[in-house]
Amino acid sequence: MIASLHIENMAIISALDVDFGGGLSAITGETGAGKSVLIDCVLFLLGGKPTRDLLRHGTDKGLVSAVFTDIGRGAREYLTDNGFTPGEELLLQRTLTADGKTAARLDGRMIPQAMLRALGRHLVSVHGQNDNQLLLDGTAQARVLDGVADFGGMLDAYRETYRLWRAAEARLAETEREGAEKLRLADILRFQIAEIDEAVLQVGEEEALVARRALLQNSERIAKQTGFTYHVLKGSEKGAAALIFERAAAAMQSVSGVLPEAEALAARLTSLRYEVLDIAETVADILEGADENPTAALDAVEARLDRISKLERKYGADIAAVLAHRAQAAEKLELLDNAEEIAHRLRAEIKAHKAELSRLATLCHAARVQAAKELDARIATELSFLDMPAVRFEISVRDTGVYGADGVDEIVFMISTNKGEAMMPLSRVASGGELSRVMLALRTVLSDRDGVGTAIFDEVDTGISGKTARKIGIKLTEIGRETQVISVTHSAQIASMATAHYKIAKQETAGRTVSTAAPLDYEGRVAEVARILSGLSVTDASREAAIEMIREGEALRT
Repeated sequence: MIASLHIENMAIISALDVDFGGGLSAITGETGAGKSVLIDCVLFLLGGKPTRDLLRHGTDKGLVSAVFTDIGRGAREYLTDNGFTPGEELLLQRTLTADGKTAARLDGRMIPQAMLRALGRHLVSVHGQNDNQLLLDGTAQARVLDGVADFGGMLDAYRETYRLWRAAEARLAETEREGAEKLRLADILRFQIAEIDEAVLQVGEEEALVARRALLQNSERIAKQTGFTYHVLKGSEKGAAALIFERAAAAMQSVSGVLPEAEALAARLTSLRYEVLDIAETVADILEGADENPTAALDAVEARLDRISKLERKYGADIAAVLAHRAQAAEKLELLDNAEEIAHRLRAEIKAHKAELSRLATLCHAARVQAAKELDARIATELSFLDMPAVRFEISVRDTGVYGADGVDEIVFMISTNKGEAMMPLSRVASGGELSRVMLALRTVLSDRDGVGTAIFDEVDTGISGKTARKIGIKLTEIGRETQVISVTHSAQIASMATAHYKIAKQETAGRTVSTAAPLDYEGRVAEVARILSGLSVTDASREAAIEMIREGEALRT
């Protein structure tokens, strides 16, 4: 859940800090005070695209950060899978600069925007009028149902089989399409393979040839200098270094009886002699290995490099790429030469995948139908409580017979809001207030399943009467027993149910308007609920009503 929220230089917020607890937290304030800005900032923090005017005018950089505690299993698993070790708290930060650039950090470590959005879905769910509209989308409705259905691994198996089926169909189509060009392509591929094979290329050969060319180009200088080195080390009969070290060692050895350190010096001189002899022999080997005709050898190396270069210009950047092209050409040629055999095998493979798809689709359909029945009854009960007593709600699961990525089913939320009316798709009959209640009913039913620690409801009471709003407050309280709930509301009925109440207000400071957020004590709550009830002029009657509503809310929470 969100333990604390910090905002700097965003819209009309200069600096704002709010600490949240569990249960239901209500956020109220006059229109334009900054409630929507607070929600926009949370959405921005979770990876949303910033609006053009989100950054506070006249500032270079804005910041939103939040400390999350009681992190759910889904978020922990996601972080672990992505190389993080989640602790008891998470610090999520995101900045926005005047040039529109953003940067996100998790516990001080930079993270990409895609990861921020994915993690945000595990931490917070935000429900507002726009989110209610998502309920009208068939894909979103299917996701809701699949999140509840017990597939037991069948849906994953279906998706993998579907992937294999589509891949086999694509390969078959390619095989059949290329059949018409078989002869021409085969001739081209055979030529390419033969040309590459004739060169007998070896990985690393080019580098060795380049090094060999450098030696040959300097062969005369190498021979001269190695010859000189051998001569001064061993080849000279009188002044060779090896002979000098040998005589010096003998000289020291001759006086070792009277000079104690002479024997050690003789040993060192002998060691130097052996080292010189070893170097001389190595140099001699270099001289013996030198080409008698370096010009001819250099011409051969140049010719080989030129041949390799021509192949690389045609087939790849280096020898490895050329050989990879050869392997691909051979595979393609095999496909062409064995097109009928491969096509027959692919047809058999497709038939087997199709049979498995049919089996798995039937099982997934049954799981969805069962889940839909369970949800139908529970959602209808919730909607009845939310002052939709005549409502009938049903999730239609229709087998279309067409295989898709998730099965053959078309999922449609059906509703009848008045007795005697036919069931119609939710997208065709629901008003804004009804959508809010359907969304809330779904959230109530699913709150213990999605693992998200915080649910934010942005003006879920829009278009709803006071009596119904009270019931919505009761439902938000119920959800708050399992999930942290933050509700931005204009409803006194909901605000009076809250465990904690925060007021957003705006004021003028240094010639500029800024928003502030403050937790309300009991007297502050009474005054704010009374203001919502009566408008600007708070009366004794509205205060008494506010006190009664808050007292009733406390009783309902216990």
